[in-house]
Amino acid sequence: MSDLNSAMLDRGLRARAAARALREASPETRTRALTLLAQKLREQAEAILSANQQDLEAGRANGMTEALLDRLALNAQRVEGIASAVDIIAGVPDPLGFETARWTAPVNGLDIARVRTPIGVLGIIYESRPNVTADAAALCIRSGNAAILRCGSDCLQSSLAIASVIAEALSEVGLPADAVQLVDTPDRAAVGLMLSGLNGTIDLIVPRGGKSLVGRVQAEARVAVLSHLEGMNHTYVHTAADPDMARALVVNAKMRRVSVCGATETLLIDKAVAPTLLPLIVADLQAKGCEVRGGEIARSIVPGIVPASDEDWSTEYLAPIITVGVVNDIDHAITHIETYGSGHTEAIVTNDAEAAATFLNRVDSAIVVHNASTQYADGGEFGFGGEIGIATGRMHARGPVGAEQLTTYKYVVRGQGQTRP
Repeated sequence: MSDLNSAMLDRGLRARAAARALREASPETRTRALTLLAQKLREQAEAILSANQQDLEAGRANGMTEALLDRLALNAQRVEGIASAVDIIAGVPDPLGFETARWTAPVNGLDIARVRTPIGVLGIIYESRPNVTADAAALCIRSGNAAILRCGSDCLQSSLAIASVIAEALSEVGLPADAVQLVDTPDRAAVGLMLSGLNGTIDLIVPRGGKSLVGRVQAEARVAVLSHLEGMNHTYVHTAADPDMARALVVNAKMRRVSVCGATETLLIDKAVAPTLLPLIVADLQAKGCEVRGGEIARSIVPGIVPASDEDWSTEYLAPIITVGVVNDIDHAITHIETYGSGHTEAIVTNDAEAAATFLNRVDSAIVVHNASTQYADGGEFGFGGEIGIATGRMHARGPVGAEQLTTYKYVVRGQGQTRP
């Protein structure tokens, strides 16, 4: 057995033991751990930022794109944002032990309750965002799950610094530091070992990253997977959209932060308003440094638009690039979204209540939005404090995955001596 294999199996065993301690801890203890974690993140911000500089220097040396460097970069404001997210998670009601339903079975008189319980040990695999280290840890602590975290090699030093703070916070409240473990090697073989389930010690794999990472996890995992596909998101400007609102929302949805999964990648606009409104929207986007690509009709309206290729309609750019399509009506827009979308987040801009209802009812994505930016596809904005990602599948959890979504349930049956005939 290789040293890495042995070390990873040992991690699994330690995580399984820690999961029991975390599950059996009181809600108050888990809350204290989170509150202390937020405090320590603030106190040790300088060390975290120093480690992040190491990652950024290595990223630049390796030719990392500006969009990926933005994902990787931390500053004082972002560290404060990470700590604030942990504070919010600490304030989320503890989900464990909550009865989601309770009834008396009419045939036998048994008192039956469905009660939330942790999933167990989560293997969380992610790429360039060091904030995920803290978000994932906090959500797992809140939901009573142990976690084995495997970050991308590009954010390893930042994540190690954050993981050290997490271990301190857990230990100081009497919880095992093994409840949250960060794989400290960039060896890609560690991912394969996690996908094997580590001899049954991992209950669920959560990938958070690009298409290649998620594809590998889905293809190789031998345990359950909570998938987070790319954010191939659309904003649709309907005939009845307020022009000023449409302009502001499109620019924000694309350009607020181009590297987040909630960024709009394709703008769809009704042909009835495209001749007057599209040139204004394109000018707004270009003024912010966004490259605009489009189909034939869009280019006939705004000649400066770059011709779009077939691949553009299904590309998550994570960069200041957007594709523009002119559609006939709402049915055409929905068909386009069904064809090219990833099931993440779609928005409609309209003052027509019937059109909005049609869009919200018919578009089958994890998040559907009316008259707001797609960049609100974020667990913090949903009141979850943070999220491990946006689940785009249809099983177990969908949309932002916060603490509640990281629980399963058991049935608690109470009787009075009943025997089954």
